[in-house]
Amino acid sequence: MARTSMGVAGLGLILLTSELAARPPAEDSFREPLEWIARARKAYSKVSDYSCMMIKRETMDGTLGPNHIIALRVRTDPFSVNMRWLQPSNLAGQEVYYVEGENKGQLRAKSAGLLGAIGFISVHLDDPRVLSASRHSIAEAGIGAMIERFGRDWPEERKLGQTKVTVTTYKYAQRKCRRVELIHPSPAGGKFQHHRCVIYFDLESHLPIRVENYDWPAKPDERGELVEVFSYINVAINSGLPAGLFKR
Repeated sequence: MARTSMGVAGLGLILLTSELAARPPAEDSFREPLEWIARARKAYSKVSDYSCMMIKRETMDGTLGPNHIIALRVRTDPFSVNMRWLQPSNLAGQEVYYVEGENKGQLRAKSAGLLGAIGFISVHLDDPRVLSASRHSIAEAGIGAMIERFGRDWPEERKLGQTKVTVTTYKYAQRKCRRVELIHPSPAGGKFQHHRCVIYFDLESHLPIRVENYDWPAKPDERGELVEVFSYINVAINSGLPAGLFKR
């Protein structure tokens, strides 16, 4: 199978630097974002597997946690996930495996440190231990779920006509990206989950490789606090990952 590499980057390259000015306001500000989602869907439809370094940071119980650096492997059919934590140090060595439709819908997990001596255990996706560790289920992990979420939500946002959209070109992790920023003036009765959402589409692969979500600001002139950020670094596509990598 063909192998496509998306570059080499580490934590030191997470900083974002602007390259080009924002596009002038357009009559239909969602036109380009929807075009990028269409490209992303088309590109992802050709992906059978990928591996990368995922860097996530989430707010849990009102506190923004540290960066989690995770070696991530994904197969698209059946949807399968293999995650191994590298940082933070207290989670280094933790592993999680999940294959859609297998193991009675449960994931397999091994804790870090001394608890890891117990080995792998099966855990339901709605287990309190799972829900306390992340804002998202493992069934929502990865690039494909991000594409589907935006592909579902953006046409509805377009109809509401309340979202301020800005599109620029940025370099993230030494990858040229199209940066789409969506700003919502209010929750609109629960229609908008976040005040601000920023997504980065890789110009070469057309896949989204970073998303940032920000909370509602305390004052109208503020930009809101970071709620969560997910980044996908060093993405290698269609390497032929075997099914055995996702089972424990």
